[in-house]
Amino acid sequence: MVKKLNFLLYELLEAIRTGLRAIASHKMRSALTMVGIVIGITSVTAMVTVINGIEQFFENTLSELGTDVAYVEKWPWTGGPNTKWWEYINRPEIKPELAETISDRARLVAAAAPVVSTSRPVTHGSYSIAPVMIEASTSAYERVHVVELASGRFYSELDNRTARRVAVIGANVAEALFPAENALGKSVRIAGHRFQVIGVMEKKGQGAEGPGSIDQRARIPLETFANIFGLRYRGVSVQARIAPGVDPDAAKDELTGIVRVARAVPAGEDDNFEINDLEELRAELAPVKRMIYGVGIFLTALALLVGGIGVMNIMFVSVKERTREIGIRKAVGAKRRTILIQFLIEAVAICLAGGLIGVGFATICAQLLSMALSLPTLLPIGTIFLAFAICTFVGLVFGLAPAWAGAKSDPIESLRYE
Repeated sequence: MVKKLNFLLYELLEAIRTGLRAIASHKMRSALTMVGIVIGITSVTAMVTVINGIEQFFENTLSELGTDVAYVEKWPWTGGPNTKWWEYINRPEIKPELAETISDRARLVAAAAPVVSTSRPVTHGSYSIAPVMIEASTSAYERVHVVELASGRFYSELDNRTARRVAVIGANVAEALFPAENALGKSVRIAGHRFQVIGVMEKKGQGAEGPGSIDQRARIPLETFANIFGLRYRGVSVQARIAPGVDPDAAKDELTGIVRVARAVPAGEDDNFEINDLEELRAELAPVKRMIYGVGIFLTALALLVGGIGVMNIMFVSVKERTREIGIRKAVGAKRRTILIQFLIEAVAICLAGGLIGVGFATICAQLLSMALSLPTLLPIGTIFLAFAICTFVGLVFGLAPAWAGAKSDPIESLRYE
């Protein structure tokens, strides 16, 4: 038994050496054969890398909204060609006072806060950054969303009621305006108005970049915002955090009833507001993601099919060229399986080499796309293993026919071949 295993191992190693020697002796032909495999593996690896990065970006962005937060707003987040925008535009505006009504009446909601925003430049001396999302709320915002501060504090209810000009700024804003000093306690100007920095938020980093990210925001009290920018036509959003352990649908039903009463919507009429949440947004994005995956898989399969046919054709040429060699090997006792394994290993080796080059190209392409679109890229180790598994599969499938043709050839006829 041990002798048989040793013999099989020796046979396998010899087949690998012979196959690699054959590839090395025809470098240009092998390189041209790899082109289709390289394109296919580059496509599938780059597609998965970019899609994973986009998915991570969306998850990071959506997590900022809060997974257990419902948004009472004038407009729905999702829509389509049949969206009745003319009905939405005529809806009455959401008032900030609605948040207090929800807090007082709702049993399934832990906290509610009105939020309003605008984009303005923020400056400090000769330094400036624009556009910055200026977001305003009450002190209840801390109970609705997780506010992570690197230093300082969040504004209080007293700051809001007295309309103090204080601001909690994002990490990008702090770095841009105070590159060599601590921002805490310093003054900045928001749209020309002087504010004192009382807090700096934790940096979120890649995946949450740009004007809408936490890193590029400045939070100020709602009353201060109202005094400077006004609230009319500002699109107030009342954000309510659902209490722990509560069914989200039940909480949304309760919110719907409270808001209908607060807005005096007659019985039998449609709601003149929307209650948005992350699940609706995820459901809207799911078909887009499936479509991207579908297109990517189709293009990848097409490239791999072309590459596989190329491998099969070259392997048939290789078998034909080495017909006499096959005959000699069979004449001295080589078994059919030995010839079969040799040519299969040769086909798989060509595909694996193409896969290695493809993964390298995909990594470079993904990094270039990441820099161009400011999106994160994510290449899990599982994707690399998947790429090499696909290469092995393609090599085995498309190398089987020529390998079998060589293995079953008649040794006498092979020795006569010139």
